Formats: sequence, C-alpha cells, structure tokens
Amino acid sequence: MMKLRENRAKQKLKKGEVVTAMAGNNSPDMIDFLGQIGFDTMWIEGEHGPVDFGDIPNLTRACDVWGMTSLVRINLNIPGVIYRTFDLGAQGIAVPHINTAEEAYKVVDAAKFAPIGTRGNATGRQGYGVKDYFAKANDETMIVVLIEDIIAIDNLDEILTVDHIDAFYVAPGDLAQTMGYIGQPNHPEVLETIDGAIEKIVTSGRTAGALVNTDTVDDYIRKGARFFFMSWHSWATTGAQIYLD
Repeated sequence: MMKLRENRAKQKLKKGEVVTAMAGNNSPDMIDFLGQIGFDTMWIEGEHGPVDFGDIPNLTRACDVWGMTSLVRINLNIPGVIYRTFDLGAQGIAVPHINTAEEAYKVVDAAKFAPIGTRGNATGRQGYGVKDYFAKANDETMIVVLIEDIIAIDNLDEILTVDHIDAFYVAPGDLAQTMGYIGQPNHPEVLETIDGAIEKIVTSGRTAGALVNTDTVDDYIRKGARFFFMSWHSWATTGAQIYLD
C-alpha cells in the first residue's frame, strides 16, 4: 500500500525547526535544479505569477522528486480554489490578505477534511494509491496565512486564536502600502510593525514567518521566526553584477 508523502516543512515546524521557502520557481526544471541544494519548500507563485491550475501537477511533482514541500500561493480565499490546489498535488497553500479571524477560519475549513473542515471530498494526486488518505491527509496539508495589511495587524490577537494554521507570514510590501509607505518596506515604522507582529505571534506559541535575505535571516531567527521566504532573484542579480564587473 502506498503511504502518504510526509510534508517536510510542516513536520519541521512542528519541531520548532527553521524552514526555508525558495520563491519565484514557476518551472519544473528550475525546481528540479534547486532541489539538490536542500531547500525545505518551493513557494510556487499563483497570485502574482503565471502559475495556473494546469501548471500545478508538474510543479508539485518536481518538488516530490526531492522531498520538498510544494507550497502554492493562491490568489483567492475561495473554497474551490483551495481544495482544487490540494487536489492537483500541492502539499501546502499560502493565502494572501487574511485580515480577520473569520477569514482565517474560512481557509482552514476549505483546506481540511472532516472533522476539522469541509474540504471537497476527493482524492487528490498526493492520495493516489493511499488507502487511508482521508484519515491522514489533514496531518500533512500545510496552511500559511499572509498578514500583509495594517488591519490584519490590528486584528492579530483574534487571528492567532484560529487553530490548524502552520505559519503566520508577515509580508512587508503590502503592509508598507497600507501604512502609507508604498514601495518602502524597509521604512523604520514598517520594520517596527513587523517586529511587533512577529513578537506577538511567537509569544502566542504560533509560528511566525518573514521575508529574509542572506543579511537579515539570522536576525529574524533571533527574533523567533521560523518560516522564511526567500527569492532567487536577488542571488541572480548579485551574481550577475559580480560577473559584469
């Protein structure tokens, strides 16, 4: 009998370990190449990027080859979008603009089978050949919600009461915009707000996520964050600049 694939990122977060998510990977070949490096998670961009439902199966298969968690950022907090993404092979979803506890509950309800939620009852690609799929799927599906509006910061205490969310990722770009600092994610007031949110998440016993680079990741680890979103674009830019110089 086939066994349900372990969700590497989810299991590491349960142990309090650091999880690395590499973003900007919208090609199976690119994911296959990056797999050898050892990232925990591939962040597949379905909100701002070109990824559509027809792309998800092959992108997630490339993640499976290397035992990496396939995490798809979807564009809408709609049940059909959420469970269809899982049915096509994703092991996790990242849902943008979660501003209230009610919206967070809606994510969980669509992402989890009964008795936790009401996810559409179909065996997705991850469940092919797994006879106890419905009994085990909730244990391996991962939920990340994005805290990226100032209203979400104001409602954070209530949002953090929602169970079955694996990480609360504090996103700087949209947060800066909603604070009146569009295009200034490193503005001191924005950074102070991010730090306050991370502290509140960690103090509540939940897992905080943050956007990092090689210069900031250690600082955010010290602040207690454990789920890290990074992009290969800055690495490519730095390498190109060194080459051109």
